[in-house]
Amino acid sequence: MPKSTKPKASPKTIPRQRLARPERGRQLLDISWKLIGDEGTDALTLGRVAEVAGVSKPVVYEHFGTRNGLLAALYQDFDILQTERIDASVAAARPELNDKAGIIASSYVACVLTQGREIPGVLAALSGSPELATLKRQYQKAFIGKCHDALAAFAGTRGIPAAAMWAMLGAAESLSNAALAGDITQEQATAELQQTILGMVARSQ
Repeated sequence: MPKSTKPKASPKTIPRQRLARPERGRQLLDISWKLIGDEGTDALTLGRVAEVAGVSKPVVYEHFGTRNGLLAALYQDFDILQTERIDASVAAARPELNDKAGIIASSYVACVLTQGREIPGVLAALSGSPELATLKRQYQKAFIGKCHDALAAFAGTRGIPAAAMWAMLGAAESLSNAALAGDITQEQATAELQQTILGMVARSQ
């Protein structure tokens, strides 16, 4: 007889409790991340989040409006965390180009890997939606701006071209995703991205 497989454990329902709106929103996002990690993005619905949170569906609808609204909020949550980590790391780095490039590279790759398979699932589910297009462009430009500011002192008088910054971002996304898929290691992704950044700055001089 074939061995029976044990069903995957679902997140336990949280006892009902009164929370202020910001705390409730944070709780619902945390529950959503766990649901995606445990059951996949397809299992994420506003009703399921409400069930696990121990609240009524209208509470979750009030926070996010639609499933796409929830997915967009998750992407925003991820990007805020990524930005905070990169900002803190770059600020703490020594004022040398190699260190700044290394910190940008390692922080970006590490943040993507920390989120595991959850963020690719969110992006795939939001693919083609107006919410993602707006948010993604907004945060891409913010990230490019931060990197430009961190590297500007090492560039030539004309600065780093915008096209080069977008190419660097494309490399960061591709290398991080390759590391996430296991095609390359985290160390390889970080080292290659650091060299990409260094080469970009060198071409601007």
